Amino acid sequence: MKAMVVNKFGGSDAFVLDDIPKPEVTAGNVLVKISATSVNTVDMMIRQMGPELPFSPASPAILGMDFAGVVEAVGNDVDGYDVGDEVYGCAGGLGDLPGALAEYMLADARLIYHKPKNLSMQQAAAIPLVGITAYEGLNRAGLKPGHQVLVHGGAGGVGHIAIQLAKHFGADVYATGSSDKQIELMEKLGATGINYNTESVADYVTKYTSGEGFDVVFDSVGGENLPNSIEATKLNGQIAATVSFLELDLSMVHFKGLSLHIVFMLIPMIYNVNRQQHGDILKAMTLIAEEGGLTPIVDPQQFPLEEVGKAHDHLASRTAIGKVIVNI
Repeated sequence: MKAMVVNKFGGSDAFVLDDIPKPEVTAGNVLVKISATSVNTVDMMIRQMGPELPFSPASPAILGMDFAGVVEAVGNDVDGYDVGDEVYGCAGGLGDLPGALAEYMLADARLIYHKPKNLSMQQAAAIPLVGITAYEGLNRAGLKPGHQVLVHGGAGGVGHIAIQLAKHFGADVYATGSSDKQIELMEKLGATGINYNTESVADYVTKYTSGEGFDVVFDSVGGENLPNSIEATKLNGQIAATVSFLELDLSMVHFKGLSLHIVFMLIPMIYNVNRQQHGDILKAMTLIAEEGGLTPIVDPQQFPLEEVGKAHDHLASRTAIGKVIVNI
C-alpha cells in the first residue's frame, strides 16, 4: 500500500512516498481503508521534534491521528462493526500505533465509532482529536444548562467544536477571537463574539456577566493566555485548558477557589488506559452531529496524500479556516 513515511524528523519535506505492506487485521482491531485524515498541531510537533517527544513513534514513522474510512476487515473479539461500515476516530500516529497517512490503517476498535451519516468523510475526519478534547474539557468542567461559558480561541479547531457542544448542552456561549472574520464565524456557530484586541477581560466580564465572571472558561489557547482565563472565571468557577506549558503563579486560582482542568486527550492512546472512553465520546458526538448540533468547519483547500507536507505548511501558515484535510 502507499504511505507517506517520515524517515528523518524535521521540516514539512520530511514525508516520503513509500510502498509498504498492507497491515493484517489482529484481535481487538479493525482494518480501515482510509478516505481522509486531518492535520492537527500535534502532528506537526511530532514531525518536527520526533524523539524529543516521549510519545513520538520511531522512524520510519507513519503519522496522522484523525481519520475517516471504511472497515475492510474485523479482528477477533470485536463487536459492533462489519466490513463496509463507515467509521472515524483518532487511533494512530504516535507511539507504536501507525497513523492514517496511508491507504490502510489498523485501528483499535475502542478508539473509533460509526461515522455520522449526515457528514462527509472529510467532515468526519476533522472531528476526532479536537472533538474529544472539547467534549472531555466541558465534561470535566461540569458544564450544565444555563451556564455562561467562555471559549478562548473560538475560531480554532478545538474552539469551534467547543462552541457547538456547549450550545448543544444548553449553555450561554461567548467566544474570543482576533478579527471580524473570526467573530463572524463564532457567531454563526451560536456564540457571542468578543474581539480580544478591542475589549479587555475586565471589559467583557463586566459587559456580559455583571462583573461576576463566567461559570466555565474553556481555554483552547492556554499557555500565556491562562491568566486571562483566571481573570475571567467567577468565584469557585471552572477552567478547562488544553495547553499548560508555562510557569504560573496560582495565587488567584487559590483566592478565587477555581478548579483548573488540563485536557490531554492522547493519554488513553499513549498509555493504553480507558481507550473505550474515546469510543464512547465519538458515539455521543455522532448522535449530536446527526441531530444537527455539530458540523465541523473544513478548510476549502484540501490536499492529496502525496502533498501532506503542503497541508502541514498550510496549517502552520495560520491562514486556514477550519480543519486542514488530506484525502487518501
